Amino acid sequence: MAPARTVRGLLAAAALLACTHAAACSRPLNMVSEEWPPYSFTNEENLQTGLDMDMAKAILKEAGCTLVTAPPLPTVRRMLLFERGDFDLMLAATDTPERRRFARFSTPYRHETVALFVLARDYARYAGVTSMTGVAREQAAVLAPRVGWYGPQFAHAAPGLRAAGRLFEFGAFEQGMRMLGAGRAQLIMGDRAAIMYEAQRQKLVLRQLPFVLQQAPVHLMLSRASTTDNDLARINAAIARLEKNGALQALRARYDLR
Repeated sequence: MAPARTVRGLLAAAALLACTHAAACSRPLNMVSEEWPPYSFTNEENLQTGLDMDMAKAILKEAGCTLVTAPPLPTVRRMLLFERGDFDLMLAATDTPERRRFARFSTPYRHETVALFVLARDYARYAGVTSMTGVAREQAAVLAPRVGWYGPQFAHAAPGLRAAGRLFEFGAFEQGMRMLGAGRAQLIMGDRAAIMYEAQRQKLVLRQLPFVLQQAPVHLMLSRASTTDNDLARINAAIARLEKNGALQALRARYDLR
């Protein structure tokens, strides 16, 4: 686990290498990189890319702001440092009242769908499950990301699943998919595009259960401790301009997420 001073040092060093044009934001916006394909990942040229990363780069460039990335950190550690203002920006965030204590949210730049999935060979057993109540009734075990908001239905069901020993958490979808393939649980929950991308990569055939846990907009999330209202205003104006000229739609279409 990297200490906060190490993260700040890495970000400061990276900032010196960032583009030298004057930033319109109050400061270069620092973020910790994530491996979350197809939204954010390191490509064969060792560059950070993916739908969310490419959209963030376009939005911040349009806003006149500089984006600086540091190496990945564990999910829980990353959130703690963000709350403290040790870095400034997170991608693909859901706007919740709890997070508004420490974060500012941009206008939406895309939408996400969260659902439950099962190996195709087991789909017939769960085809009639249309809610988390049905999941409980089937006594199914669920794999779920360790951190994040996945809608009120899952939030309500999670304590009971955990108490019954039927909720297993993972840090990355690569790990979660391996757990599913090994039979650790029957169901896996998460963002549909991320789940299907990793399933294809691991050559697993999945099917989505016939209900959705959440369909919601996602936002850029800025730390209240280190950013300003003016930073947010510039970013929101940039999103509006890029939506109007079709640039963001073109990026979503490139990743087949319209």
